[in-house]
Amino acid sequence: MRFFILFILIFTTMQAIDLKPYQKKADSLSELEYNVIVNKATEHPYTGIYLDNKKHGIYKCKLCGTPLYKSDDKFNSNCGWPSFDDEIEGAVKRIPDADGRRVEIVCATCGAHLGHVFEGEGFTRKNTRHCVNSVSIEFEEKKADENIAKAYFAGGCFWGVEYYMQQIDGVKEVISGFMGGHVKNPSYYEVVRSDTGHLETVEVIYDKTKVSYKQLAKTFFEIHDPTQANGQGPDIGAQYLSAIFVNNTHEREIVNELIKELKSNGYDVVTKVIDAKEFYEADESHQNYYNKKGSLPYCHGYVKRF
Repeated sequence: MRFFILFILIFTTMQAIDLKPYQKKADSLSELEYNVIVNKATEHPYTGIYLDNKKHGIYKCKLCGTPLYKSDDKFNSNCGWPSFDDEIEGAVKRIPDADGRRVEIVCATCGAHLGHVFEGEGFTRKNTRHCVNSVSIEFEEKKADENIAKAYFAGGCFWGVEYYMQQIDGVKEVISGFMGGHVKNPSYYEVVRSDTGHLETVEVIYDKTKVSYKQLAKTFFEIHDPTQANGQGPDIGAQYLSAIFVNNTHEREIVNELIKELKSNGYDVVTKVIDAKEFYEADESHQNYYNKKGSLPYCHGYVKRF
């Protein structure tokens, strides 16, 4: 027992922060900030100022100012602390926690305590959660690239929709996931086997200077059957219904005009037009599926309808 206690004391001392280079900043920390950053305490869950922050920017170390995380890597894990599934390369160091079970994360520059990292929980396709104390970081807002936008389409199995949307010039990335339900962070099997209300959906990240939203929507209507009301091809079920989740009135108007044109061409379109909700990424096994498998979609294909 004495040896164990001695080991913990030695280990804790080895991980202690050298405050000398950052003494001025350390002296300005509040009691809570000091306890968390230096003494490795934890702020109470659901109290941090950055828990629900959705602005675009960079999260920096509060002690030394080193950039640690990008807002694009932040997600809602419902754990009570800000969560990130990736860090800026080389900015965060992992060390064994003194409790012998968890993995602590600290600023690689100054050693400030940030929180802990967990893997294998399945929240995002990167399967990693950096659980970070808000008091350990500072947020610097940055203007997002106005030419990059996101669009959301549900047309049966997301593997097939993903495959064809990836072929469009100007599309930077397509991510398979879920939207429209009432369960937070659903897993694939929850969506398939229970009534979560989600549809298999793809998030299309595209460059507006190279491709228009209208072209994306037109392509979507031509790579799946918008007249099938019970699913898509052999995939039958509520999660496979045809829908477009719109971000604003402008997108809704474009989609409605396209549906009107399709109906005038003789298609009995059943595609729903729904306001976009929170998008949840599917795990990595569902991303870029057909390209990794080296095969073609079984229930999607191109049919000219306009």
